[in-house]
Amino acid sequence: MVKAIFFDLDDTLLWDKKSVAAAFQKTCEMAADKSGKDCTGLEEAVRQEASGLYAAYATYPFTQMIGINPFEGLWGTFEDEGADFQEMKKIVPEYRRDAWTRGLKRIGIDDPDLGQELAEYFPEARRQSPVLYEETLSVLDRLKGKYELLLLTNGSPALQNIKLEITPEIAPYFDHIVISGAFGKGKPDPAIFEHALAKFGYQADDVLMVGDNLMTDIIGAEKAGIRSVWINREQKAPHESIIPTYEITHLEELFPILEKP
Repeated sequence: MVKAIFFDLDDTLLWDKKSVAAAFQKTCEMAADKSGKDCTGLEEAVRQEASGLYAAYATYPFTQMIGINPFEGLWGTFEDEGADFQEMKKIVPEYRRDAWTRGLKRIGIDDPDLGQELAEYFPEARRQSPVLYEETLSVLDRLKGKYELLLLTNGSPALQNIKLEITPEIAPYFDHIVISGAFGKGKPDPAIFEHALAKFGYQADDVLMVGDNLMTDIIGAEKAGIRSVWINREQKAPHESIIPTYEITHLEELFPILEKP
């Protein structure tokens, strides 16, 4: 019998990919207005430059372990405790400027000043673009009181808390919020799942983990002996070896699973 449900945040409850795309669209429109030039292809160029730069920094293994992606690096503040976060805080101004400046150059616009301006605007555009999935709040509303709820999210505590501040409806549903950057290890490490279980004093059999990412949420739950629900909204092909206990395409499909003995 399920007593508690662990939920991932990004692209499970919050539609992070759509929010990032909206922020890119606003920033690229600004680039076109400021430069007076066609900025078709700028988003893809910046995404590629950002990914390459991000992977070259000494902080990259840490960001991999905690679960902070290159596009979060383009808007996070990283006002967090610890040497690795402090190093990221030092790096990000240069990283953002270079990602946007190099992206512009890729599409034929050599303008470092504009790159700096776009780098400074993108975080504001991202904060203006929070998107929840249509069913998120109604599903949480039905679960609250019947099950104990825990939010289990990878990332920088400062950044994940900004996401929760700009979508203030979410946090009140949860009995506990566990953020990998505060714990020191991220999904799929089973230690963070065991830490989450300890918040309730439950056994692995008492819990379901709901998430969109096979490589973090689902395999991590499996390692910890927790049953998993893969929310596969994008109809992705199944993985050869990572097999969730259940697969759904919409959070409403959780309820029939919870009714099973």
